Order: sequence, then C-alpha cells, then structure tokens
Amino acid sequence: MSLKKHLAFAALLGCGAQFALADTLQLKDTAAVTGKILEEKSDAFVVDLGYTVLVIPRSAVTGITRSGTTAAATTLPSALGQFYAADTRPAAARDVSSLVKQIGEAVVQVRTPEGLGSGFFLNEDGYLITNFHVIEGETEISVEVYQQKDGQLDRETYKQVKIIAINKFHDLALLHIEDKNAPKFKSVTLGSSDALNVGDGVFAIGSPLGLERTVTQGILSTKTRQLEGELYLQTSAQINPGNSGGPLFNLAGEVVGVTNMKITFGEGLGFAIPVELVKSFLDHRDAFAYSTDNPNNPFRYLEPPSRTKAKAPDAK
Repeated sequence: MSLKKHLAFAALLGCGAQFALADTLQLKDTAAVTGKILEEKSDAFVVDLGYTVLVIPRSAVTGITRSGTTAAATTLPSALGQFYAADTRPAAARDVSSLVKQIGEAVVQVRTPEGLGSGFFLNEDGYLITNFHVIEGETEISVEVYQQKDGQLDRETYKQVKIIAINKFHDLALLHIEDKNAPKFKSVTLGSSDALNVGDGVFAIGSPLGLERTVTQGILSTKTRQLEGELYLQTSAQINPGNSGGPLFNLAGEVVGVTNMKITFGEGLGFAIPVELVKSFLDHRDAFAYSTDNPNNPFRYLEPPSRTKAKAPDAK
C-alpha cells in the first residue's frame, strides 16, 4: 500500500506558515516528512506541515529527528511494531572505544558442535542475525551472550535456539533465543551501506578463532567487490574464522554489513554482506522461513493442487 493511502488529512491551516525549527519523521521506503509534531498518540503522529496537518501511523515511521538537535534520528523501538531498528540518515561519528562499550553487549558468539561464529541482536526479544554457513546442517545451536553486571562482563549461554529463516544464497540466517528465563537483550541499529564512502572508517566485533569480543578497525576499501556473482563490502578491518556472522559497524555505531569471509592468503582483505541485503531478508523473512521438512532450502513449497478426475464421455 502506498504511503499516500496511509496519510490522512486532519485539518487545513493558514498557508505560508513557517517553522524556525522542525521535526523530521523518517518513513519507510526512504521517504521523510518535515514539520512540527503536535501530538504523539499510541498509534499515530499528528504533524503540522505549515499548510496542512497530517496524521501519520506509527507503523509507517522508522525514526524521528527532533527539532533543535543535530544528532542522528531517534529510531522507534521494536515495541512499536518494528522488528529491527534502522536509520538511513547520516549520524555523527564517535570514537570506537565508547561505541564498543555502548553496543558490545549486542554482539554474541554462535556455537555448534562443528564450530563457532558470531552474531548480533536485532531487538530486545532475542532475534539475532548470523551467517547461514555458521549453522548450515546443524541441529544443536547455542548462543553465548556477554552482559555488563556490576562493572564486569557476565557470560551466559542459551541453548534453546530456534532457526527462524535462512537465505543460503546471501549467507544469512535469522535465529531466536527461546529460553523462558531469557532477559531483554541489548540490540543494534542497522545503518546504510549505501551512505558509506570508500575510505570511511569501520570496525568489526566478533570471535575470531574463538577469541570472543575481539574488536578490529579499518576502512572501507570498496563498496562493490564482486565475488561469485555477488557484491560485497571490502574492508581492511581484520576478519578471521569466527568473525563470520558478526557485525561490521560504521563510526556511528550502526551495522553496515555482516562479515562472512576473507582471502586466506592475504591480510586486510575481509568482506561483508551489505546491510541493505540484510534488511531485505528481514523484511521478507516469511518467504525464507525455515522448514524442518527441507532444512537446506530457504523456500517453503505449498502442496500441489489435487487433480480432478476426468469425467468419462457418455457411451453411445
């Protein structure tokens, strides 16, 4: 349904009214509305545009930049119906040390009987992204989470992990921690790899060779490295086995890619799946729902229609 069908006219005001300060509501499909937020309801925002007032459903809004602020847009939480937090607007860069303290708890280690990889939480309800190749062919999956308590990191292992969706062609998997006593988890914000420039600083957090919570920093070497028919982000940040499925962040602390491979005979040649592909996978996760009947295929097939018996012609 188009955005125009979502927006309802509430009233008409005098034309030509201008605001020295204005709020910006980031909408789905990269659209935006700028005006003065008059009221925030449980299901909608009332926005004065100066010449008219719009009522915008919360479900159509992905983030808000308040008037008088220069910070990045405030992303609406998953409690308002958003499965993941996303921000397509440029955000202010910060130092990596403070960012790691803020978002490090959202990065996890994904373990299977055959090996390990990394992952990161999309929302507080325990949904996380990793690589498909990390969990491919596995039935026993556990997730190790690191949480700050009393100034120290506590390690907690969750073994009730369900595969929700997989896309083996883009090497992505969506998992969910289903332990009944699991707390609310720290999560990340998805940024935009399209907004990156070659040479921009990036950093990765993961478990290379099992060394959990390892941080490596580098730059974006290229945005369009073609490998086996797919386009990847190439980075000089060190990526090693065990980083697979972990996040690649920009210097605003937003995920811009999912690390998944490196060139083994070189250094500083790591690759990540662009976050735009991750968003597409999540937005269409029902189409990639995991099926235990055919666990190696990301697609579900409906039963074919039953054939109707042909009626015999009348005998003459």
